[in-house]
Amino acid sequence: MIDDFLVDEKRAQKEKGNTMIDHLLSLQETQPNYYTDVIVKGLIVVKWAMLNLLNHPEVLKKARIEIDTNIGLDRLIDEQDAKSLPYLQCIISEIFRLYPAAPLLAPHRATDDCIVGGYDFPLGTTLIVNPEKFKLERFEKKGEEQKLMPFGMGRRACPGSGLAQRVVSLALGSMIQCFEWERLGEEYVDLSEATTMRPTTPLLAMCRARPIVHKIFNASF
Repeated sequence: MIDDFLVDEKRAQKEKGNTMIDHLLSLQETQPNYYTDVIVKGLIVVKWAMLNLLNHPEVLKKARIEIDTNIGLDRLIDEQDAKSLPYLQCIISEIFRLYPAAPLLAPHRATDDCIVGGYDFPLGTTLIVNPEKFKLERFEKKGEEQKLMPFGMGRRACPGSGLAQRVVSLALGSMIQCFEWERLGEEYVDLSEATTMRPTTPLLAMCRARPIVHKIFNASF
C-alpha cells in the first residue's frame, strides 16, 4: 500500500526524478515485457520465501530481530540496508537455491574414484548435502554466497539478476519489518511445486501490522 502511494505520487509529477521508482517507471514504459518479467519472477521467489518462513517461525523471528536492531522502527528498509542484514541475505540465497526461476545448472558427478573429507566417492557419484532442506547455515560462512549461481554465469547470465535481487530483498524485508506473520493452523504449509517452478499453494496466512506501519502512515498524511 505504501509503495502504491509512492508510485501514484511519482506518476503525478511532471518532472522526471532520479530515484529507483523513477527509473523503474521509465523502464516500464520503454521495455514493459523485459522488466515486468523480472519483477514477476522476483515476486514468485518472495512467495516461496514466505511459505518457507511460515513453516520456520524461529527463522522469521530471527530475521525480524535483525531488521529491528539494524534498521529500527522509524523508517522502512531500503536498498542500502542489504549489506547490514546478513541473515536476511542468507534466507534469500537459500530460497534462490531451492527455487530458482529455471533449472539452469545440471548436477555434476565424480569422473573418477576419489576421497573428499575422508569419505570415499566412487566413479559416477552425485553428491548434494540435504538438497531439499531449508538450511540457512549453508551461506553463513563468508564467501559461500559466491558459490550460488541461480541466474547462470558468463555471457548467458540473466541480465536482470541485479534487479531481481533488489526486488526480492526489499519486498521480503519490508514484509518481515511491517507485519507479524503466522500460519492459519497447526499444519505445515504445503511446499509442492507446479510445473513452472511456482508454488501450488496460495500464500494464506494471518498477518498483523506492526507499530512501524502506523507510524509511517501517520507521517504520510
